[in-house]
Amino acid sequence: MRTPYGLLFDGALSRVDPERAHRLGFRGVRAVGPITARSPHLTPGRPVQALGLTFPNALGLAAGFDKNAVGIDALAALGFGHVEIGTVTGEAQPGNPKPRLFRLPEDRAIINRMGFNNDGAEVVARRLALRAERIRRQSPESGSSSAQAATLRLGRARLRPVVVGVNIGKTKVVPEEDAIADYRKSTTLLTPYADYLVVNVSSPNTPGLRDLQAVEKLEPLLHEVRLAADRVTDRRVPLLVKIAPDLSDDDVLAVADLAMSINLDGIIATNTTISREGLQTSVADIAARGAGGLSGPPLAHRSLEVLQLLKQRVGDGLTLISVGGITTVEDATIRVEAGARLVQAYTAFIYEGPLWPRRVAGSLGAGLEGVTP
Repeated sequence: MRTPYGLLFDGALSRVDPERAHRLGFRGVRAVGPITARSPHLTPGRPVQALGLTFPNALGLAAGFDKNAVGIDALAALGFGHVEIGTVTGEAQPGNPKPRLFRLPEDRAIINRMGFNNDGAEVVARRLALRAERIRRQSPESGSSSAQAATLRLGRARLRPVVVGVNIGKTKVVPEEDAIADYRKSTTLLTPYADYLVVNVSSPNTPGLRDLQAVEKLEPLLHEVRLAADRVTDRRVPLLVKIAPDLSDDDVLAVADLAMSINLDGIIATNTTISREGLQTSVADIAARGAGGLSGPPLAHRSLEVLQLLKQRVGDGLTLISVGGITTVEDATIRVEAGARLVQAYTAFIYEGPLWPRRVAGSLGAGLEGVTP
């Protein structure tokens, strides 16, 4: 049975340009966030211990929705236990030419070639610093600038705690040989405000970025990011890498081995895919939309496969976060049972609406008693 939001989406929102609809929808989320925060209901789901942090629940919002850290607390009020901002690049950039965001309604999927459009590390860091200062003033007992400690008041509203991940990527105009310096800049500026940090080397929309997933290039990059993060804060900020579903099985295992050897804290699997196999959308319609990363249910099978490969390789040695094609409580439960400590979503939030996070997070917590991946 379709929800009221589903009917509204199919009947009206689906006719609005996707990027414009995103801006309008996000503006609405930010506007009603303080109202939602006044709800007497607690954050849905059960707390999860991962990465040395306490997550309010297992469900997070994947990077790509709040690129510029402008709606963290409003999104938390909807029920997300963590919000991963970004991808943030060292320099501000407009992203790829429009149109660059496309719906595939028959598949409940999205194709994007946004190209890391964002305000840049300096601006986002200032925005996070202002938020941290508000938290410090209003919750002086916390003694921390991290989002993990945040329970802040906005007017009469008490906003819920939320874990904040910061996802960083390469500026498009920066050549590959200078990529480490670009990531180092973002790391230096953003780490003080991150509960965890993610190195994104897997978006298909920045030329040459996925080449950095090769172990011989990934190892020095992660090493330098770790050093830069440790230089700017006394606490150890967990470091993860986000990988593509299009890696071969052998390459997935090679990344897993590297992550273990350099004491990485976790892996996020997976980013969007360049594959167009198994879609209900017509070949002509897919061709008309062009290149970009595909997200949503068509990604679910491969994303689960990658998760299972990683779990078999690393056991309990790393925190695994599963993302890609998670729509239902059953989808999320399967990922946790397969070894994910946390799950993330993006496309389902677009198609299912603002009540979806609370519904899934609450039911997921209720259905996982005794499950310890």
